[in-house]
Amino acid sequence: MRSLPAVLALLLLPLAGFAQNLLGGDATVVKTDQVRAELLAHAPEGAAPGAKVWVGLQLTHAPEWHTYWKNSGDSGLPTELQWTLPPGVTAGEIAWPTPRKFPIGPLANYGYNGTVLLPVPLTVSPEFQGQQLDVKLQASWLVCRKECIPEEGQFSLRIPAQGSTGLNGAAFDAAFNAAPRDQAAATSALAPEAGFLNVSLDTLPAAWKGQKLEFYPEPTGLIDPGAPWTQAWDGARWTAKLPLSAQRGDSPSEVALVVAQADAPGEGPGLAGVRMTVPVQGAWPPVAALPAAGVSPALQTALDANAARAAAAPASGASSLTLGAALLGALIGGLILNLMPCVFPVLAIKVLAFAKHSDDRAAHRRSGLAYTAGVVVSFLALGGLLLALRAAGEQLGWGFQLQSPAVVAGLAVLFTLIGLNLAGLFQFGNVLPSGLASLQARNPTADAFLTGVLAVAVASPCTAPFMGASLGLAATLPAAQALAVFGVLGLGMALPYLAASWWPAIARALPRPGAWMERFRQFMAFPMFATVVWLLWVLGQQSGIDGAAALLMLLLALALLVWSLGLSGKGRVVLGGLSAAALVWLGVAVGPNVTRLQDSGPATVAETGVQGVSWQPWSADKVTALQAEGRPVFVDFTAAWCVTCQFNKRNALADEGLLQDMAAKNVALLRADWTRRDPAVTAALAQLGRNGVPVYAIYKNGQPPVVLTEVLSVGEVKSVLQGL
Repeated sequence: MRSLPAVLALLLLPLAGFAQNLLGGDATVVKTDQVRAELLAHAPEGAAPGAKVWVGLQLTHAPEWHTYWKNSGDSGLPTELQWTLPPGVTAGEIAWPTPRKFPIGPLANYGYNGTVLLPVPLTVSPEFQGQQLDVKLQASWLVCRKECIPEEGQFSLRIPAQGSTGLNGAAFDAAFNAAPRDQAAATSALAPEAGFLNVSLDTLPAAWKGQKLEFYPEPTGLIDPGAPWTQAWDGARWTAKLPLSAQRGDSPSEVALVVAQADAPGEGPGLAGVRMTVPVQGAWPPVAALPAAGVSPALQTALDANAARAAAAPASGASSLTLGAALLGALIGGLILNLMPCVFPVLAIKVLAFAKHSDDRAAHRRSGLAYTAGVVVSFLALGGLLLALRAAGEQLGWGFQLQSPAVVAGLAVLFTLIGLNLAGLFQFGNVLPSGLASLQARNPTADAFLTGVLAVAVASPCTAPFMGASLGLAATLPAAQALAVFGVLGLGMALPYLAASWWPAIARALPRPGAWMERFRQFMAFPMFATVVWLLWVLGQQSGIDGAAALLMLLLALALLVWSLGLSGKGRVVLGGLSAAALVWLGVAVGPNVTRLQDSGPATVAETGVQGVSWQPWSADKVTALQAEGRPVFVDFTAAWCVTCQFNKRNALADEGLLQDMAAKNVALLRADWTRRDPAVTAALAQLGRNGVPVYAIYKNGQPPVVLTEVLSVGEVKSVLQGL
């Protein structure tokens, strides 16, 4: 990563883990901006059968960042370690050090900051015969400050069977000293009541008497970690009354827990605590009987406020946005478009161009201005075409061009050619007339402009957060104001690269042109081909399997043609002629299958895996009928060509807990597919003040529809469901 500029790391953040594994391989240390992770070993007697061997992942956090304990609290995820060991060697569980408590507003998490080592014992059986013990670890952790970043790393080390590996003894001793000491429960007990858990513990260290303690249950979801609670000492017995979680699922007969002194100084693990398994006396109250006190007042107030704001969303095409707010939303939405996966391949081309001219500030600025012009002009042209077609009576919305199989196929051809060129299969100078092929070299400004056009071509199907309401308003504005919204959207998308082209520090951060550019150029062919795979899948939704297969055959013939035209002598003439003839023949024979819309047939029901909940095909009449029955209705306005739609479908909308909540609320799930042009779906979107997908709306009889954000979270949907 040292040879890549910081701007490239930002553009390819979702691919960072993949690139690290591809380029970096296994190591003992993995570094990010938030965490330094190192695999350590402690084997004073070597790794012979019967020897005591410890390994562990040491995490050193940047200031203000933390990772999580086995029970992460209100949010977060515990660190996970997956070991690959030779036959005869097995790994035990993590010997978790005592955690700290991190209050975050009305919530609280359990975890570690500073430096913490998570030790794991290895058992070496008599069957192990190796001369060394090769340890491989796949680790994943969630590191958080105000924001959270999932990270992972692959580690490996070798422990000799004979000889000491004890250089890390001090680190392991510190971790063992921070671990909670196992303690018998004796007469300790837990007594649940409506809304609360009464705790009574004895045999705690005498030095703790009178001090404030923290309570860490190992089961998740048992108590509300961030809610206020009380504690007291009755002689040597410590008692506490903690709020039960409103989402408690289990009713265990005993609970493993850790208690420790509160407010541990410094950083790292908390002060060494006591771990015991305490029996539960009495019956657990039913979850439904828990009072509102089971949820912290501040959290409940926030959820109620979110639901109230969502319920106040406009129910018709009349948007509550002002023009100024729409322009601001378009600017922010354009910036966020750069984070959409479909845009990354094109932006990588832009990064290569930046590096190529890293010493030429004037060339940088010209390139940035030309790229910005290409993006803004393309958005204006696309927006103008959309407005003109709508004025002519067409029921269209944002992303309408990908409802055409011909456009999808054309983009697949374009990205195939770009991918083959990046991979080095051919050079444009070898297959085009010399005058045409040299245009890029003679006109780098025009090349930057066309890169902006290409970026818009692949970004336009996406609807980023803040874009939906702005585009919905643009469809109702006078032409000049509507075009202003589209223009600002393009400016937002181009703004990071325009700023970078005028900021000398970015140019200095870029590496010098060299061999890395060629390797990176070849690597970027694969995201291009991944885009082609996505476009083929989209085409399959429109033209069926025959259309997708026909396009694949045409792309194969095209690849053969461009390769053969790069040959010399008779090979170019013979193979070029044959491949050109094959391409023409395939175009006549199977080409019509590409653009022929397949009869979609009746829409089918999609099961979710949760009993009582399935996705039904949408229609406006069905929404009305379900509301008349008194059922809330959740509608997913989606399309196969919408990358954000597919992300939400496989994440938030596939969450089992959320689906169970919908079943409990008797919510009907409808899916409105906009992959093909459907005036009824377009009209329904317009009633919600939107003209693009994804859109998620919840309808309840007698209330205005609630429109959710474009990038869904489980928490957002659950908060709205609570108000039903």
